[in-house]
Amino acid sequence: QVQFVESGGGSVQPGGSLRLSCEVSGFFKDDYTIGWFRQAPGKGREGLSCINKDTTYYSDSVKGRFTISRDNTKNTVYLQMSSLKPEDTATYYCAIEHIFGCGSVWSTDPSIYFSWGQGTLVTVAL
Repeated sequence: QVQFVESGGGSVQPGGSLRLSCEVSGFFKDDYTIGWFRQAPGKGREGLSCINKDTTYYSDSVKGRFTISRDNTKNTVYLQMSSLKPEDTATYYCAIEHIFGCGSVWSTDPSIYFSWGQGTLVTVAL
């Protein structure tokens, strides 16, 4: 059973930065994709970024502001978020899939991910 430990959420002022972490355990295939998503109150889940080995992808809404990376020694994927805006306020989730890979808009479709973290809240406000 895949397990996640998400951390790093919090409150930050507009223009600030946060780094989210997603530690993954219980998955033993070498080829898998970790995606980051967010869901604001009253809205659907939005795909932001994914990473599979050295391949990454970013949605237009975060390209140039967010950076995804991974530390294989810690089984952890990070999402470095910079130049945060109030519209970035949401609960952020990481998730895993192992069939479709990462590299195009479909790779951040929530429906292809089979296991999800518990979420971490990010609030961007004065």
